[in-house]
Amino acid sequence: MIGYLKSKADNEDVFKVINPVVGSWFKSKFKGFSDPQRYAIIPIHNKENILVSAVTGSGKTLTAFTSILSELITLSENDLLENQIYAVYISPLKALSNDIHFNLEQPLKEMEAESKKDFNIKVAVRTGDTTQSEKSKMLRRSPHILITTPESFSIVLTSPKLREKLSSIKWVIIDEIHALAESKRGVHLSLALERLEELSPNFTRIGLSATAEPVDEIAQFLVGNNRDCKIAKVDLKKKMDIKVLSPTPDLINVTYNKMHEDMYILIDNLIQAHKTTLIFTNTRSATERVVHHLKEKFPKKYTENIGAHHGSLSKEHRLNMEKMMREGKLKAIVCSTSLELGIDIGYIDLVILLGSPKSVARCTQRFGRAGHRLHDTIKGRIIVLDRDDLVECSILLKDVIEGKIDRIHLPENCLDVLAQQIYGIAITGKISEKDLWKMVTGSYCYRNLKYSQFIEVLDYLSGEYTKLEDRYVYAKIWYDKETGMIGKEKQISKNDLHD
Repeated sequence: MIGYLKSKADNEDVFKVINPVVGSWFKSKFKGFSDPQRYAIIPIHNKENILVSAVTGSGKTLTAFTSILSELITLSENDLLENQIYAVYISPLKALSNDIHFNLEQPLKEMEAESKKDFNIKVAVRTGDTTQSEKSKMLRRSPHILITTPESFSIVLTSPKLREKLSSIKWVIIDEIHALAESKRGVHLSLALERLEELSPNFTRIGLSATAEPVDEIAQFLVGNNRDCKIAKVDLKKKMDIKVLSPTPDLINVTYNKMHEDMYILIDNLIQAHKTTLIFTNTRSATERVVHHLKEKFPKKYTENIGAHHGSLSKEHRLNMEKMMREGKLKAIVCSTSLELGIDIGYIDLVILLGSPKSVARCTQRFGRAGHRLHDTIKGRIIVLDRDDLVECSILLKDVIEGKIDRIHLPENCLDVLAQQIYGIAITGKISEKDLWKMVTGSYCYRNLKYSQFIEVLDYLSGEYTKLEDRYVYAKIWYDKETGMIGKEKQISKNDLHD
């Protein structure tokens, strides 16, 4: 059953349920708990599934981790902390994963320093950037909190040695859940969570989102079918200073060169009037182009104090950019989509969007990088270069101000994703057709899947359609229709050997 939380706890009630070490650290850092924290920390402590929907910068991530850190510290104090993974944090972006790692390590160090104890709680990141040596280290000494992406999480589920470490999972946090739910990445994740349920039943699912509509359906996506979920929808309003700007007073009778020249003058003026500016483009090539032109046109202003950030750059470059942002060494940073989600990248006082972001949710998300703290003012500017963009962005801005968010569409019955996940399940061991069907239909994305479609996917993967061999498509799994068993390799009986 999906239900909304209607009342929030008092600060003292929250302090009563968390470990005194965490409570003491919290009091030294904040005046009190934010509304999302007052709604959600106690339900998370009580192992209830929950979706927290609140404005950017309201403390959602800390909401999710407060109860988890509290319980892990309690286990550590009683010498009960085992060499197992207790919590998995899943984010859409590799940069977001590294950001959370940074913001977990620091509080843990501060809590240890204040209490004069070594809790020995390990936090590790596993993404496409993780080196082989780091992966091997995780096998020897498991992180108690694993930070990962949906793709890497599926690989972890397929790894025989790491699967053993997942049997003690107590919590799974999915950050920016709306960004995953509307794509096939989310469908993959929903099935991966059902696979995890087989290893560690009844773990607590925690979803975090700044922009999520319809909230009820996203909560269903989070927990799957036949599970309860609480929704903490916190309607906090932040002050906004947002505008649409044109580089020239006339968008029609102007040459490309003049528009191009005036756009960079406008961008430079905005950057110089602020401490740190984050600029969003819509493509990676445009990101590199903007950095190049700013350096070329204003060589005395932009040297080492501007940088580019996107997914095609090396791990070292991206981490260096994020480090420089936190340290306040960058006057401006230009990115495509890699910094639009909830990354704590230091003080940003202006966000510039070059062209339309194509959705109200994305526009709100990008603007939210400025004034990331709860009581700061969101300051953003959209620069438009033609009449169509002007009209579109003006309407987008109106919707942002009025708090209207696009309704996302959740994909259903994606057979290509189903085939990939069944293969991943088959290579980890044998499973019955009945149990596999139950696992698949536990996902909200496959609640309406027909059994005939499910069987067709199994037939395809097991090479039932022999004509496909002409196209070099061969069997991927073994499927015995008589016994209903599925696996990677057929189990050979003594009778088979005798024959």
